[in-house]
Amino acid sequence: MHSILIIGQSNMAGRGFPGEVAPIDTTDLFVLRNGRWWKMYTPVNPDRVTVGVNLVESFAARYRDDHGVEVGVIPCADGGTSLDQWAVGGVLFDHAVYMTEPAQRTSTVTAILWHQGESDCYPDGYPLYEEKFTRILTALREKTGLHDVPVLVGGLGDYLVNYHPEMGVFGNYVYVNEALQNVAKKQPNVGFVSAEGLGANPDNLHFSAKALREFGLRYYEEFLKLEDREAVAVEKSTDAAMAKSEMEKL
Repeated sequence: MHSILIIGQSNMAGRGFPGEVAPIDTTDLFVLRNGRWWKMYTPVNPDRVTVGVNLVESFAARYRDDHGVEVGVIPCADGGTSLDQWAVGGVLFDHAVYMTEPAQRTSTVTAILWHQGESDCYPDGYPLYEEKFTRILTALREKTGLHDVPVLVGGLGDYLVNYHPEMGVFGNYVYVNEALQNVAKKQPNVGFVSAEGLGANPDNLHFSAKALREFGLRYYEEFLKLEDREAVAVEKSTDAAMAKSEMEKL
């Protein structure tokens, strides 16, 4: 089985209204609960009573179809949380590490999906986003041993400008997106997933169910790019080693 760790805040936990989209075929899809794999159910990441459709559902379904394997989801997202709450050594960070360990006993973790940032749109949040998130990501890889696993980071929705516009805060989502793109450019095996044009629920805070289905597919397409890049790197490394070995025989 291949498995996917999902972390972040409410838009990774999923707030799409279930009745707005057709259910995902859950054949060979699973969710980790109490250290064991259970057939995928909705909601995948039950962090709040408002939880619903999750982007990982369409991601996992496409992954299963393309790779021909069982796929498990490790749900660790928590709504309304800031980067400070995800800090190294904090409860959320430690919980994600803790949940990953039993998953690694019975599966191979092949992707990490992150979506978070709405809670860091404030003036004391977004300027430090890149620095804080890089620290979290580096420590997460170290603690879990997932040094080379692709990490997909999703952008915030452009609909946020309509969420309490009188506050003049959530337009700062553009700076959070810039920080996420910078991390993707600077860190190995990290890809940025654009949310441009995706729609929202009436609250203008959460992606709609339809948008989440599309967003999950965008995450998957970025995953394929990183997967291909890693395969090419391994192939080049192998070719170089073989060439060196042949030279040594001469």
